[in-house]
Amino acid sequence: MPMYKRSMAVFLVLAILIIGGSLYGYYEKDKVITLDAVAKEDLPAAEITVYVSGAVNKPGVVTLPEKARVVDAVNLCGGVLASADAGKINMAQALKDGMQVVVPEKLAGNSSGNEGQSKAATPAGSSSNLININTADAKELDRLPGVGPAMAQRIIEYRITSGAFQAIEDLKKVHGMGATKFEKLKDKVSL
Repeated sequence: MPMYKRSMAVFLVLAILIIGGSLYGYYEKDKVITLDAVAKEDLPAAEITVYVSGAVNKPGVVTLPEKARVVDAVNLCGGVLASADAGKINMAQALKDGMQVVVPEKLAGNSSGNEGQSKAATPAGSSSNLININTADAKELDRLPGVGPAMAQRIIEYRITSGAFQAIEDLKKVHGMGATKFEKLKDKVSL
C-alpha cells in the first residue's frame, strides 16, 4: 500500500475515533445530569423546630418542614381553643427555627360583666389596661406615650419579620425606639 494511502487510512481512523468519542461524551454528559437530578430528590427536606403556646389544644414544641407557616404549627398542636383570638396572629407568617408562636385569648365580652382580658391572657398581678405588644393593633399601640402611627407600624412590622416579642426590652430593637421613649412606655405594656 502506498504511503499516502496508508496516511489517509490512519487519518480516517483517527477522525472516526475523535468524532465517535465526541458523540459518546456528549450523550454521557446528559446521563450524568439525569443522575444528579435523581440524587437531589433523595436528600431529606430541611426541618425547623418551633414552640407553640397560648390558646391551643396541645401547646408544645413541634418540628415542621423548613417553609412551614404559623397555621401549620398551630394545626400540629391540635388547633386553637374556642377562647383563642386567632385574628390577632398572622397565620400566614413564615416560621423560623427556634421561633415561639403565642396564640392570644380573646378579651372577655362586656355583656358578661367581665372587664379586661381573661386570666390566661393576662399575667398574674398585672393591670388589665396594659397593652400587649404581641397582639395589639396599630390603633392600640398608638395610645402608648411616644408612639405615633409610624412607630406603631414599625412595631407591627418587627413582629411580622422577627416573631413575637420575648421580653418587653425587645422593643428597643425596633427602629426609632430609643431609651427615653422606652422608659416612658415600659410600664404600660405586657407580653
